[in-house]
Amino acid sequence: MKKIVDYVLSIIYLIYFGLVLCVYHVMQVIAFNLFGRPAHKKTVDWMNASIAYGWYLTGSSIEFRNNQDLPTDRPIIFVANHQSMFDISPIIWFLRRYTPTFVSKIELAHGIPGVSYNLRKSGAALIDRKDPKQAIVEIARLGKLIQQQNLSAMIFPEGTRTRSATYQMRPFVTGGVATLLKRAPSALVVPIAIRGTGRFNPKGLFPLTSFTRMSWDVLPGIEPTGRTPEEILQVAREAIANELGQVV
Repeated sequence: MKKIVDYVLSIIYLIYFGLVLCVYHVMQVIAFNLFGRPAHKKTVDWMNASIAYGWYLTGSSIEFRNNQDLPTDRPIIFVANHQSMFDISPIIWFLRRYTPTFVSKIELAHGIPGVSYNLRKSGAALIDRKDPKQAIVEIARLGKLIQQQNLSAMIFPEGTRTRSATYQMRPFVTGGVATLLKRAPSALVVPIAIRGTGRFNPKGLFPLTSFTRMSWDVLPGIEPTGRTPEEILQVAREAIANELGQVV
């Protein structure tokens, strides 16, 4: 019976999801070309709010906890564990004050309504995993951007998502964060622990797992001064693992 419910509610949500992406794609194009980047950003923020709150259509719930007094006068590098494509929308919406700009694989820059257009226009670092030199140049450009404008970057140091209901974090890869810190030396590194999205989305978009509890916890920031990138990521990974009840 539960599987039938999963299929029915997944169909309802995915129809809604597709409509959200298509409608907001058009709105983004209009906002960017007629009113500029600030209007485009607001449109993207509301698109991601619509995606995230739409999960209630599956009986699932989201909770975003941010009890940290994060600065707005210096750049921030958010690092998080990565379970699902659905990790992203609540980060964009609930942390919209900090304008999180993502490190993303270049394949996502085309073919997905709403999402691809935003990646191309937001300043995201679009990396080719088969071309390390290109990836470093892109991430360095993003680091320079957040340093100059006191924005934030969002990176998943695991490098790829793990679709599993019994998610276990992979080791964190240092390169991306090291490159960001090189170009944004004043950045604060802030870990985010994500729960439940792997269970909600274990095998692709269909079927989703209805009545899933998902949460995001923003953890205390890590000052990079006097620490190597390896040490910073080790502290971040341990903080996330501790929040998730995992052993590293």
